[in-house]
Amino acid sequence: MADALGGAYYLHSTRRPVPGFATYGGFEEEHSHATSHLLLPADPAMLDRDVPVVLVDDELSTGRTVLNTIETLHAVRPRSHYVLAALVDLRGAADQARMDDLAARLGTRIDAVALAGGHVELPEGILEAGQALVAGLSGGSVGLGGRSLAVARASLEWPTGLPDGGRHGFLPSHRTRLEKDLARMADVLAAELDDVSRVLVLGFEELMYAPLRLAEALADALPSVDVRYSTTTRSPVLAVDDPGYAIRTRLVFPSHDDPADGPGERYAYNVAPGSGQRGFDQIVFVVDDAGDTVALAHGLLERLRALAPVLVATVPAHRRDS
Repeated sequence: MADALGGAYYLHSTRRPVPGFATYGGFEEEHSHATSHLLLPADPAMLDRDVPVVLVDDELSTGRTVLNTIETLHAVRPRSHYVLAALVDLRGAADQARMDDLAARLGTRIDAVALAGGHVELPEGILEAGQALVAGLSGGSVGLGGRSLAVARASLEWPTGLPDGGRHGFLPSHRTRLEKDLARMADVLAAELDDVSRVLVLGFEELMYAPLRLAEALADALPSVDVRYSTTTRSPVLAVDDPGYAIRTRLVFPSHDDPADGPGERYAYNVAPGSGQRGFDQIVFVVDDAGDTVALAHGLLERLRALAPVLVATVPAHRRDS
């Protein structure tokens, strides 16, 4: 979204506190599995301007999360205009009225834009039916197979001082610098991929932007190769190995970056092939150095290497002194 708006300042929330970065604000994602989010900009002045703030989410169900965020931001620095941008807006009339009431109370303007709208109707007994369905499924979780393929490493030579993403803010100048080096780094990855036709570039939780841009550049470098992209996640989702279902398989593995809220399960979806599906010839896993640990080697990498050869590319996590 920031790229499409002509180089806007980009910041995403994080669950990872980082020494040297003061918390500008935080909010609670009330329906989430991990509720607390932090805003940790390297330069708080970028958030102190009275310019339109675009809050991007995948979907608006009730809108509570973004309204929580607006209240937090407005308490620190009042602004005259907020825009909610989502793929789909499922809010009802009461939810939209809540947004209008907040705008009136704060004395600001709040708009919402989405690519699609709709509503959800839940039939009677849906909870019990869902529980019975889950109880009768294997869940699509994939265990380790008998084979163990290679794990190699690629040295990207990430540009010195360039943030790994928007955890602490990403400026138009950062974007320009990244784009100058993308083709070079993609060539480094391409040189390590031999005789492949289907490749997955897998990011690591909040490290999403850099792996996505690397995947795009890799697709440009290898036009005959089918390059796909996804990330690992904290979000538990039911996997059903059925051709009509979006999430066919899931890998379950332990957290590997010493999270502040304690260890827990993490997931990777549709990395293993479902029944009748073709797997990947190679998996490129892009991780920051905070997550490149012994727990990674004994957890996720063991599961990935049972599926395909793995190429690990580590980028430095942005720090106050970097």
